[in-house]
Amino acid sequence: MDYYNLMTICAFINLLVSIPQAYSNYVEDKQSWTVFSSGHTNNWAVLVCTSRFWFNYRHVANTLSVYRSVKRLGIPDSHIVLMLADDMACNYRNPKPATVFSHKNMELNVYGDDVEVDYRGYEVTVENFLRVLTGRLPPSTPRSKRLLSDDRSNILIYLTGHGGNGFLKFQDSEEISNMELADAFEQMWQKRRYNELLFIIDTCQGASMYERFYSPNLMALASSQVGEDSLSHQPDLAIGVHLMDKYTFYLLEFLEEVHPASQANMNDLFKVCPQSQCVSTPGHRTDLFQRDPGSVLITDFFGSVRKVEITKDTIHLTSSVKPPIQRSGSGDMQIESLTYVDQLPVAEIIHQVTALIYYDADFACYPPSLTDRKESTAPLASGKETSGSWPEMFRRANALGLPTLPALHHKTPKI
Repeated sequence: MDYYNLMTICAFINLLVSIPQAYSNYVEDKQSWTVFSSGHTNNWAVLVCTSRFWFNYRHVANTLSVYRSVKRLGIPDSHIVLMLADDMACNYRNPKPATVFSHKNMELNVYGDDVEVDYRGYEVTVENFLRVLTGRLPPSTPRSKRLLSDDRSNILIYLTGHGGNGFLKFQDSEEISNMELADAFEQMWQKRRYNELLFIIDTCQGASMYERFYSPNLMALASSQVGEDSLSHQPDLAIGVHLMDKYTFYLLEFLEEVHPASQANMNDLFKVCPQSQCVSTPGHRTDLFQRDPGSVLITDFFGSVRKVEITKDTIHLTSSVKPPIQRSGSGDMQIESLTYVDQLPVAEIIHQVTALIYYDADFACYPPSLTDRKESTAPLASGKETSGSWPEMFRRANALGLPTLPALHHKTPKI
């Protein structure tokens, strides 16, 4: 009986010792699941101001404020498509050139020193905006003007400008409808161009722009309901215009409190700018979104925090490049040593070669030192070779290993 009692006591002690370790593993697994619950590996932002003219200064300031916030939280310029319909920083009415302020008394310059505008002026059109979203751009379009997202991308799309019931104006000359926008998002989903998408719009009757959405994993916010105006904020007497819209102003204040490790979630964002502050009634739509907004961090869209998984397991890294193997006469394997190829003697070429001449039957290029055409062709006509003659220069090029045209070495250039 004593032996069995001793075994029972030992088993009980082992159980007590293993409980903390099991709980620690459970907490780590839960935290890991929380980190990867969003399912995304990269973040993108498309920020659009659709208004021109000086009196729409606030719309440019709205867009640049969001641009400043997402860059501060970690999204690089290479993952931001910034579209500004007008250049307020260089407008001749601006009393402070190269600046755009979002706060009165010129407290905060949101233009900064490193703003990279991808589409400006008349490039900001409905067509270009839809092409950016759907990826239907000409092959010549540079990477900076492309939305190179994939099915693991979380995308923030922010629009501001003048709008109405079911439309948003672009530069007072055209407009995009809520159905066109909904179809563009559906194309993005069908082409696997996003994992989750957050749509924010600051305009009059903004909620009408997300009424027609039908694509999954999409969350939308607007500054006003149908039939309501989105109001401006903070008039500045020195600049002579309103600096921002109310909704984006309070959104910026909220984002200033967010840091890359912040646990603020979308429910906190929904409370930004209540009707008592905005006068209009902000709205949001979450029925198409698969996750609970309370579990969606602000940094899932406004930041670019790299997801890492900590492991205590040993990982052996193997080289994918196998060194060449040779067998000696005795049968032993020997590994051939790898060496660098001799580099092109650039310095020697620069100092020794004064000119490298290529010409054909219809074109002649003369050395810089030979300014007179008659003098440059005289050695060739007399059959003599001097230091400046064509055969001698080609011989020098051959001695240095430079590429030449053998078939044309002794062809006399036309005068």
